[in-house]
Amino acid sequence: MAKSGPPPIVFILLFLLLAGGGWFFFLNKPVSQDASNTPAPTPAGSGGANLPPVAPVVGGTSPVAISSFAIPASVPAGTAVRIDGSTSMVTINLNLKNGFQAKFPGTTVDTKANGSSKGIEDLVAGTADIAGISRFLTDREQAQGLAAVPVALDTIALVVGINNPFQGGLTSAQVQDIFKGTARDWSKVGGPAGEIKVINRPAVSGTHQTFKEQVLGGGEFGTGQNVTTLDRDATTPLLQALGNNGIGYATFAQVVNQKTVRVVLVDGATPDAPNYPYQRKLYYAYKNPPSQAVKDFLGYATSPDGQKAMLVGN
Repeated sequence: MAKSGPPPIVFILLFLLLAGGGWFFFLNKPVSQDASNTPAPTPAGSGGANLPPVAPVVGGTSPVAISSFAIPASVPAGTAVRIDGSTSMVTINLNLKNGFQAKFPGTTVDTKANGSSKGIEDLVAGTADIAGISRFLTDREQAQGLAAVPVALDTIALVVGINNPFQGGLTSAQVQDIFKGTARDWSKVGGPAGEIKVINRPAVSGTHQTFKEQVLGGGEFGTGQNVTTLDRDATTPLLQALGNNGIGYATFAQVVNQKTVRVVLVDGATPDAPNYPYQRKLYYAYKNPPSQAVKDFLGYATSPDGQKAMLVGN
Protein backbone atom coordinates (compact mmCIF):
# COMPACT_ATOMS: atom_id res chain seq x y z
CA MET A 1 0.00 0.00 0.00
CA ALA A 2 1.47 3.35 -1.03
CA LYS A 3 2.39 5.71 1.76
CA SER A 4 0.18 8.75 1.73
CA GLY A 5 1.86 12.21 1.73
CA PRO A 6 0.98 15.14 3.96
CA PRO A 7 -2.47 16.56 3.47
CA PRO A 8 -2.76 19.55 1.02
CA ILE A 9 -3.41 21.98 3.90
CA VAL A 10 0.21 21.54 5.07
CA PHE A 11 1.59 22.77 1.71
CA ILE A 12 -0.75 25.75 1.79
CA LEU A 13 0.42 26.72 5.29
CA LEU A 14 4.10 26.35 4.30
CA PHE A 15 3.55 28.55 1.23
CA LEU A 16 1.89 31.27 3.30
CA LEU A 17 4.69 31.20 5.89
CA LEU A 18 7.40 31.50 3.23
CA ALA A 19 5.60 34.30 1.39
CA GLY A 20 4.96 36.23 4.59
CA GLY A 21 8.60 35.89 5.68
CA GLY A 22 9.84 37.20 2.34
CA TRP A 23 7.51 40.18 2.50
CA PHE A 24 8.65 40.95 6.07
CA PHE A 25 12.31 40.84 4.97
CA PHE A 26 11.61 43.18 2.05
CA LEU A 27 9.86 45.75 4.23
CA ASN A 28 12.62 45.74 6.85
CA LYS A 29 15.59 45.62 4.52
CA PRO A 30 17.98 48.57 5.27
CA VAL A 31 18.01 51.19 2.52
CA SER A 32 21.48 52.25 1.39
CA GLN A 33 21.91 56.02 1.24
CA ASP A 34 23.94 57.89 -1.32
CA ALA A 35 25.30 60.90 0.53
CA SER A 36 25.36 62.96 -2.63
CA ASN A 37 21.62 62.56 -3.09
CA THR A 38 20.54 62.76 0.54
CA PRO A 39 18.91 66.07 1.49
CA ALA A 40 19.99 67.89 4.62
CA PRO A 41 18.33 66.24 7.64
CA THR A 42 16.26 69.04 9.02
CA PRO A 43 13.03 68.88 10.98
CA ALA A 44 9.82 69.72 9.22
CA GLY A 45 8.24 73.01 10.08
CA SER A 46 6.97 76.25 8.71
CA GLY A 47 10.10 78.28 9.49
CA GLY A 48 11.80 79.30 6.29
CA ALA A 49 9.18 77.71 4.09
CA ASN A 50 7.92 81.09 2.89
CA LEU A 51 11.32 82.43 1.90
CA PRO A 52 11.93 82.91 -1.83
CA PRO A 53 13.37 79.92 -3.69
CA VAL A 54 17.08 79.89 -4.33
CA ALA A 55 18.10 80.81 -7.86
CA PRO A 56 20.56 78.71 -9.87
CA VAL A 57 24.16 79.48 -9.06
CA VAL A 58 26.37 81.39 -11.45
CA GLY A 59 29.94 80.25 -11.94
CA GLY A 60 29.72 76.48 -11.65
CA THR A 61 28.84 76.09 -8.00
CA SER A 62 25.75 74.28 -6.78
CA PRO A 63 22.63 75.91 -5.36
CA VAL A 64 22.06 75.58 -1.65
CA ALA A 65 19.08 73.52 -0.60
CA ILE A 66 16.21 75.27 1.11
CA SER A 67 15.69 73.66 4.50
CA SER A 68 12.84 74.08 6.94
CA PHE A 69 13.37 74.27 10.67
CA ALA A 70 10.61 73.92 13.24
CA ILE A 71 9.77 77.05 15.21
CA PRO A 72 10.86 76.26 18.79
CA ALA A 73 8.16 76.50 21.45
CA SER A 74 10.85 76.61 24.14
CA VAL A 75 14.63 76.52 24.32
CA PRO A 76 16.50 75.22 27.40
CA ALA A 77 18.35 77.76 29.52
CA GLY A 78 22.06 77.43 28.96
CA THR A 79 21.71 76.97 25.20
CA ALA A 80 24.61 78.76 23.46
CA VAL A 81 25.05 79.56 19.77
CA ARG A 82 28.23 80.93 18.16
CA ILE A 83 27.92 82.85 14.88
CA ASP A 84 30.68 84.20 12.65
CA GLY A 85 30.74 85.26 9.03
CA SER A 86 29.66 87.99 6.64
CA THR A 87 30.15 91.62 7.59
CA SER A 88 26.94 92.26 5.66
CA MET A 89 25.03 90.45 8.41
CA VAL A 90 26.27 92.39 11.45
CA THR A 91 22.92 94.11 12.01
CA ILE A 92 20.92 90.97 11.25
CA ASN A 93 23.02 88.92 13.69
CA LEU A 94 22.67 91.49 16.45
CA ASN A 95 18.92 91.88 16.04
CA LEU A 96 18.35 88.13 15.98
CA LYS A 97 20.62 87.69 18.99
CA ASN A 98 18.60 90.22 21.00
CA GLY A 99 15.29 88.73 19.88
CA PHE A 100 16.32 85.12 20.58
CA GLN A 101 17.73 85.87 24.04
CA ALA A 102 14.66 87.91 24.98
CA LYS A 103 12.24 85.21 23.81
CA PHE A 104 14.17 82.37 25.42
CA PRO A 105 15.68 83.57 28.75
CA GLY A 106 18.94 81.97 29.77
CA THR A 107 20.21 81.49 26.21
CA THR A 108 23.29 83.18 24.80
CA VAL A 109 24.23 84.06 21.24
CA ASP A 110 27.80 85.16 20.47
CA THR A 111 28.20 87.02 17.18
CA LYS A 112 31.28 87.95 15.18
CA ALA A 113 31.72 89.25 11.65
CA ASN A 114 35.07 88.27 10.17
CA GLY A 115 33.83 87.68 6.62
CA SER A 116 32.00 84.85 4.84
CA SER A 117 35.12 82.75 4.19
CA LYS A 118 36.32 83.05 7.79
CA GLY A 119 32.87 82.07 9.01
CA ILE A 120 32.99 78.94 6.84
CA GLU A 121 36.48 78.11 8.16
CA ASP A 122 35.28 78.42 11.75
CA LEU A 123 32.21 76.33 10.98
CA VAL A 124 34.32 73.51 9.55
CA ALA A 125 36.79 73.77 12.44
CA GLY A 126 33.98 73.60 14.99
CA THR A 127 34.69 77.02 16.52
CA ALA A 128 31.40 78.40 15.16
CA ASP A 129 27.96 76.80 15.10
CA ILE A 130 26.56 78.97 12.29
CA ALA A 131 28.25 80.96 9.53
CA GLY A 132 26.54 84.00 8.07
CA ILE A 133 27.39 84.06 4.36
CA SER A 134 26.55 86.51 1.59
CA ARG A 135 27.20 84.04 -1.22
CA PHE A 136 26.32 80.49 -2.24
CA LEU A 137 28.08 77.49 -0.76
CA THR A 138 30.61 75.98 -3.15
CA ASP A 139 30.63 72.32 -4.16
CA ARG A 140 33.67 71.77 -1.96
CA GLU A 141 31.96 73.30 1.07
CA GLN A 142 28.88 71.16 0.53
CA ALA A 143 31.13 68.09 0.24
CA GLN A 144 32.41 68.96 3.72
CA GLY A 145 28.91 68.42 5.08
CA LEU A 146 27.74 72.02 5.05
CA ALA A 147 24.26 73.22 4.13
CA ALA A 148 22.63 76.65 4.19
CA VAL A 149 19.24 78.25 4.59
CA PRO A 150 18.29 81.70 3.18
CA VAL A 151 17.34 84.16 5.90
CA ALA A 152 17.12 87.60 4.29
CA LEU A 153 17.12 89.59 1.06
CA ASP A 154 19.79 92.23 0.66
CA THR A 155 21.00 94.76 -1.88
CA ILE A 156 24.53 95.91 -2.62
CA ALA A 157 24.76 99.68 -2.69
CA LEU A 158 27.34 101.84 -4.46
CA VAL A 159 28.62 104.69 -2.30
CA VAL A 160 30.69 107.84 -2.77
CA GLY A 161 31.86 110.39 -0.23
CA ILE A 162 29.31 113.05 0.69
CA ASN A 163 31.61 115.75 -0.74
CA ASN A 164 32.35 113.96 -4.00
CA PRO A 165 31.71 116.41 -6.90
CA PHE A 166 29.97 113.61 -8.79
CA GLN A 167 26.31 114.07 -7.94
CA GLY A 168 24.60 111.93 -10.55
CA GLY A 169 23.57 108.33 -10.96
CA LEU A 170 25.15 105.53 -12.97
CA THR A 171 23.96 102.96 -15.45
CA SER A 172 24.82 99.29 -15.01
CA ALA A 173 27.20 99.60 -17.95
CA GLN A 174 28.98 102.57 -16.35
CA VAL A 175 29.36 100.67 -13.08
CA GLN A 176 31.00 97.84 -15.01
CA ASP A 177 33.32 100.29 -16.74
CA ILE A 178 34.41 101.79 -13.42
CA PHE A 179 35.11 98.53 -11.60
CA LYS A 180 36.66 96.76 -14.61
CA GLY A 181 39.01 99.71 -15.03
CA THR A 182 37.70 100.93 -18.39
CA ALA A 183 36.51 104.26 -16.95
CA ARG A 184 39.13 105.83 -14.68
CA ASP A 185 37.91 109.44 -14.75
CA TRP A 186 34.60 110.82 -13.48
CA SER A 187 34.19 112.72 -16.75
CA LYS A 188 33.72 109.35 -18.50
CA VAL A 189 30.52 108.72 -16.54
CA GLY A 190 28.95 112.18 -16.58
CA GLY A 191 30.83 113.87 -13.75
CA PRO A 192 33.46 116.62 -13.61
CA ALA A 193 37.02 115.71 -14.55
CA GLY A 194 38.97 113.89 -11.87
CA GLU A 195 40.41 110.44 -11.21
CA ILE A 196 38.03 107.76 -9.97
CA LYS A 197 39.48 106.02 -6.92
CA VAL A 198 38.03 102.52 -6.63
CA ILE A 199 37.86 101.05 -3.12
CA ASN A 200 37.57 97.28 -3.42
CA ARG A 201 36.85 94.64 -0.80
CA PRO A 202 39.26 91.67 -0.45
CA ALA A 203 38.60 88.47 -2.40
CA VAL A 204 37.65 86.58 0.79
CA SER A 205 34.60 88.83 1.09
CA GLY A 206 31.27 87.28 0.14
CA THR A 207 30.14 90.72 -0.99
CA HIS A 208 33.21 90.92 -3.26
CA GLN A 209 32.31 87.57 -4.83
CA THR A 210 28.65 88.49 -5.31
CA PHE A 211 29.59 91.87 -6.79
CA LYS A 212 31.96 90.14 -9.20
CA GLU A 213 29.22 87.81 -10.42
CA GLN A 214 26.25 90.21 -10.45
CA VAL A 215 27.90 93.44 -11.48
CA LEU A 216 30.91 92.33 -13.54
CA GLY A 217 29.26 89.27 -15.05
CA GLY A 218 31.97 87.05 -13.61
CA GLY A 219 34.72 89.25 -15.04
CA GLU A 220 37.75 90.50 -13.17
CA PHE A 221 38.10 93.75 -11.26
CA GLY A 222 40.34 96.35 -12.80
CA THR A 223 43.85 96.90 -11.48
CA GLY A 224 46.06 99.96 -11.40
CA GLN A 225 47.09 102.87 -9.26
CA ASN A 226 43.51 104.08 -8.92
CA VAL A 227 42.40 100.81 -7.25
CA THR A 228 42.78 100.20 -3.52
CA THR A 229 41.96 96.73 -2.20
CA LEU A 230 41.31 96.57 1.53
CA ASP A 231 43.29 94.16 3.69
CA ARG A 232 40.21 93.02 5.58
CA ASP A 233 36.52 92.80 4.86
CA ALA A 234 35.09 95.69 6.85
CA THR A 235 32.73 98.47 5.83
CA THR A 236 33.90 101.28 8.14
CA PRO A 237 37.45 101.43 6.69
CA LEU A 238 35.95 101.33 3.19
CA LEU A 239 33.78 104.37 3.89
CA GLN A 240 36.70 106.21 5.47
CA ALA A 241 38.85 105.55 2.39
CA LEU A 242 36.38 107.08 -0.09
CA GLY A 243 37.50 110.68 0.31
CA ASN A 244 36.19 113.09 -2.32
CA ASN A 245 36.87 110.98 -5.41
CA GLY A 246 36.34 107.36 -4.35
CA ILE A 247 33.60 104.82 -4.99
CA GLY A 248 32.96 101.55 -3.21
CA TYR A 249 30.21 99.06 -2.44
CA ALA A 250 28.57 97.68 0.68
CA THR A 251 25.37 96.07 1.87
CA PHE A 252 22.65 98.73 1.80
CA ALA A 253 21.64 98.25 5.44
CA GLN A 254 25.12 99.28 6.55
CA VAL A 255 25.22 102.57 4.64
CA VAL A 256 21.63 103.78 4.41
CA ASN A 257 21.90 105.87 7.60
CA GLN A 258 25.53 106.95 7.20
CA LYS A 259 26.05 110.71 7.12
CA THR A 260 29.48 110.75 5.48
CA VAL A 261 28.53 108.96 2.25
CA ARG A 262 25.92 109.14 -0.48
CA VAL A 263 24.27 106.14 -2.11
CA VAL A 264 24.45 106.24 -5.93
CA LEU A 265 21.39 105.44 -8.02
CA VAL A 266 21.88 102.63 -10.56
CA ASP A 267 19.71 102.64 -13.68
CA GLY A 268 17.63 105.32 -11.97
CA ALA A 269 16.75 103.10 -8.98
CA THR A 270 17.66 103.31 -5.30
CA PRO A 271 18.71 100.09 -3.51
CA ASP A 272 15.34 99.82 -1.76
CA ALA A 273 13.43 99.87 -5.08
CA PRO A 274 12.10 96.56 -6.45
CA ASN A 275 13.79 97.14 -9.82
CA TYR A 276 17.25 97.78 -8.34
CA PRO A 277 19.67 95.48 -10.22
CA TYR A 278 22.00 94.27 -7.45
CA GLN A 279 19.93 92.11 -5.12
CA ARG A 280 20.99 88.94 -3.34
CA LYS A 281 20.07 86.52 -0.57
CA LEU A 282 21.91 86.19 2.72
CA TYR A 283 22.30 82.75 4.28
CA TYR A 284 23.06 80.94 7.50
CA ALA A 285 25.31 77.94 6.87
CA TYR A 286 25.52 75.04 9.31
CA LYS A 287 27.14 71.62 9.56
CA ASN A 288 25.06 68.49 9.08
CA PRO A 289 23.59 67.05 11.18
CA PRO A 290 22.69 70.31 12.97
CA SER A 291 22.76 70.37 16.77
CA GLN A 292 19.57 71.10 18.69
CA ALA A 293 20.84 74.61 19.48
CA VAL A 294 21.38 75.28 15.75
CA LYS A 295 17.93 73.89 14.91
CA ASP A 296 16.35 76.13 17.53
CA PHE A 297 18.16 79.29 16.43
CA LEU A 298 17.50 78.72 12.72
CA GLY A 299 13.88 77.86 13.49
CA TYR A 300 13.57 81.21 15.24
CA ALA A 301 15.54 83.13 12.58
CA THR A 302 13.28 81.91 9.77
CA SER A 303 10.05 82.30 11.74
CA PRO A 304 7.76 85.36 11.51
CA ASP A 305 9.06 86.53 14.91
CA GLY A 306 12.64 86.22 13.74
CA GLN A 307 11.96 88.01 10.49
CA LYS A 308 10.40 90.89 12.41
CA ALA A 309 13.29 91.02 14.89
CA MET A 310 15.75 91.10 12.01
CA LEU A 311 14.38 94.44 10.84
CA VAL A 312 14.52 96.19 14.21
CA GLY A 313 16.79 99.21 14.03
CA ASN A 314 17.17 99.14 10.23
